[in-house]
Amino acid sequence: MFKNRIGIVGGGQLGRMLTFEAKKMGFNVTILDPTLHSPAGQVADKQIIGSFKNSRSIVKLSQNTDFITFEIELANSKILKNLQDQGLSINPSPQTLSLIKDKLKQKKFLKKNHLSTADFIPVKTESDIVSAAKKFGYPLMLKARTDAYDGRGNALIKNKSDILPALKKLSDRKLYVEKFVPFIKELSVVVARSLISDIATYPVVETIHQNNICHLVLAPAQIDIEIQDKAKKLAYNVVDCLNGAGVFAIEMFLTADNQVLVNEIAPRVHNSGHYTIEACYTSQFEQHIRAISGLPLGRTDLKVPAAVMINILGDRLGPAQTEGLEKALAVPGVSIHIYGKTETKPERKMGHITVLDNNLDDAVKKAKLVRSYIKI
Repeated sequence: MFKNRIGIVGGGQLGRMLTFEAKKMGFNVTILDPTLHSPAGQVADKQIIGSFKNSRSIVKLSQNTDFITFEIELANSKILKNLQDQGLSINPSPQTLSLIKDKLKQKKFLKKNHLSTADFIPVKTESDIVSAAKKFGYPLMLKARTDAYDGRGNALIKNKSDILPALKKLSDRKLYVEKFVPFIKELSVVVARSLISDIATYPVVETIHQNNICHLVLAPAQIDIEIQDKAKKLAYNVVDCLNGAGVFAIEMFLTADNQVLVNEIAPRVHNSGHYTIEACYTSQFEQHIRAISGLPLGRTDLKVPAAVMINILGDRLGPAQTEGLEKALAVPGVSIHIYGKTETKPERKMGHITVLDNNLDDAVKKAKLVRSYIKI
C-alpha cells in the first residue's frame, strides 16, 4: 500500500515549496507551524498551529503521518528521536539534526571525519578569544553555536577592540571562534540521499551574499573542472558520513590556492538550491520528497546552460503587497516565486526570481533587471 501522508515541521517558504511537489505526487501534507496561515499552511491539506519545539505539537503531527521531515533546524530533535525509536520514519534523522543544529558539534564532526573545514576553538570569555587570536591571528569569526542563520549568529573580530562588542552582540549564547578563511568564492552543492543510501549531487553553484544573506546563486559555478570535482567529492563525502535520507546543502569556501573547505551543512532543502525548480530535471524539493518516502532519486543535471536565482528581500515594515509582476514576467526566461508571507520586513525573504539563459552573464543582467521591477 502506498503510504502518502507527510508531516513537515515548519511552515515557511521551504515547507511551501516541498508541499507543492509532494501534492504533485499524490501525498497528503500536514504542516506544523506557530503562524496562522503560514506560507506552507496555505497550500497544505492541514496545518497544526504549534511550536517547532513543543513536544505535544510534534506528537500531534506524528499521529496521522507516515513520514516526518523538517524545513527548519529549530525542530525539537529529542522528541523526534523518541518518535523515531517508536518506529516512525523521520528524515533526515533526528541524530543528524541534533548534530548539525549545534555548529560546534558540526565542526567537530567534520574534523573527526577528516573533512576539510576551518580551524575552530570553543570560547566563553574575552580572554578565551584573545588566546584564540594568538593561535589563529586576526581577523576571527565569533559564532553562536545554535539558532543562528543568515549571519545573525556571527560577529567578525578584526582586532582586540572588536572582542567586547562581538560578545555583547552574541550575549547569552554558547560560542566558538573560527579561523577566518580568506575565500575568493563561496560555493554550494546540494546533495540528496535516499532511504537505501543512494547519493546524488547537484551541480556546484556560486553563492553571492550581501549582509550575510544569500543574494545571488549562479549555476553552474564558473570554476575549473578540477575544482568542481573537488567540491562535489567533498559534498558527497560529507553526506556519506551523515545518517538519514533527504536533501542536504553543503556550503563551502574556495580559497586562492584552490582549497575547498566546508563552511556549514544545512540538513534540509536550501536557498542555494531554489534554481533547481526550473533549471534541473528534478528540483531539490521533489528530490527531498522522493528521498524521505523511499522513492528513487531523480536526475540532478541542468536542463539549460545557465541559471541565476536572486532573492526578493523585504525593504520596509508592513503588509506584503507585490508590485511589478507584469513588467517582470515580460522578460523572457523569468520565473517568479512569491512566498505568501503576509508581513514584509527589511531583509526578510519574501520570494525569489529564477532566470534561465544560454549565457550566465546575460542571466545575471536579466535577474538584476527583473529584481528592480519587483516591490513587496
